[in-house]
Amino acid sequence: MNYYSLNKQAPDSTFENAVVKGLAPDKGLYFPESITPLSEDFFKNLDNLSNTEIAFKTIKQFVSPEIPEDVLKTIVEETLSFEFPVVQLNDNISTLELFHGPTMAFKDVGARFMARCLGYFNKDNDNEVTVLVATSGDTGGAVANGFLGVKGVNVVILYPSGKVSDIQEKQLTTLGQNIKALEVNGTFDDCQAMVKTAFLDESLTNEMQLTSANSINVARWLPQLFYFVFAYKQIYKKYNDIVFSVPSGNFGNVCAGMMAQQLGLPVKHFIASNNANNVVTRYLETALYEPKPSIQTISNAMDVGAPSNFIRIQEIYKNKFETLKENVSSYWFTDEVTRDAMLEIYNNYNYVADPHGAVGYLGSKAYLETNPEAHCVFLETAHPTKFLDVVEDVIKEKQPLPEQIQEVMGKEKVAVKISTYEDLKAFLLNG
Repeated sequence: MNYYSLNKQAPDSTFENAVVKGLAPDKGLYFPESITPLSEDFFKNLDNLSNTEIAFKTIKQFVSPEIPEDVLKTIVEETLSFEFPVVQLNDNISTLELFHGPTMAFKDVGARFMARCLGYFNKDNDNEVTVLVATSGDTGGAVANGFLGVKGVNVVILYPSGKVSDIQEKQLTTLGQNIKALEVNGTFDDCQAMVKTAFLDESLTNEMQLTSANSINVARWLPQLFYFVFAYKQIYKKYNDIVFSVPSGNFGNVCAGMMAQQLGLPVKHFIASNNANNVVTRYLETALYEPKPSIQTISNAMDVGAPSNFIRIQEIYKNKFETLKENVSSYWFTDEVTRDAMLEIYNNYNYVADPHGAVGYLGSKAYLETNPEAHCVFLETAHPTKFLDVVEDVIKEKQPLPEQIQEVMGKEKVAVKISTYEDLKAFLLNG
């Protein structure tokens, strides 16, 4: 499979090159040159297939022939070493739990898949690759865990000081080895801007090989399509009109769901559920795309004012606004309403949701007001104990810490504080 830049000013790329480079030479995001739908029989018989078989079949065309089938099967098996259960709340709403991995966040799958792909490509290479990544919360921990100890790969994670939860910070600052954390005096947008500047800085890229593990990287982004097929497999014989409500920040996750749709997954509609960082919600209302500085909220992983993956969504729907609106609805919700939803979910269904999942739940309810025949599956993207202060304050119940969280709580934070791009550049060049 070859990939092309969405800026349309760069040569086509192999999958390996797209993974190793992250961005195209013209700084565009890579996109697969073709998407071949799978057979109707494949989707009609999902309940006869394991998650590993489903993942292998759905991702194969995007990585072949550069990763041999036997290697790809191993990568998929190692990536999917945990469950993805759908939990029904009522007749119209279920949740897909994506927090059963090592860092208890949905980004575990993409990070583990990408780390193994990069490890395969680097197995006979003595050159080191530096994975440079900005995080608004869960990406950092997932990338740190996924790449820990991978040969020839150094990881540098930028995160906004005071704007991630205590547990999220512990997960990305306590591992050591090949993982380095930079605590940025600023917002996630500042972190992301520094990363993008680094990729544009030839005086830096001539000295070292940089790649990204944000969802701009095809190996981080594409495996997220697995979730939607896994969920569909569990409920497709029970419900006809299945809709996914996705808490959306950088829009990689909902975009991956749309890729599953392009492969033939019988899902006609998606809900992009936003917090106060609502640039896409407003775009669908006005047809004007106006990125803005991010706003800090209790659903911090969604605090993105300029979502990188939205250009991929536009490409999927051929840059036709009306086609996009046919496939996507979007709603946004304040922190106050999100807290109310967390309490509602707990009181009505005895289910503890994190703030991001609560935004997804609210998106489901909003959609159902005009589409009562649908069954909405909202994505619960992180374990509620990753946002312990908010969750316990809302539901007034002490929450037990899962084993994955307990493991990092007692460890010492190690992070370097930076304020400017020049600080970042000096850190990278000086090791």
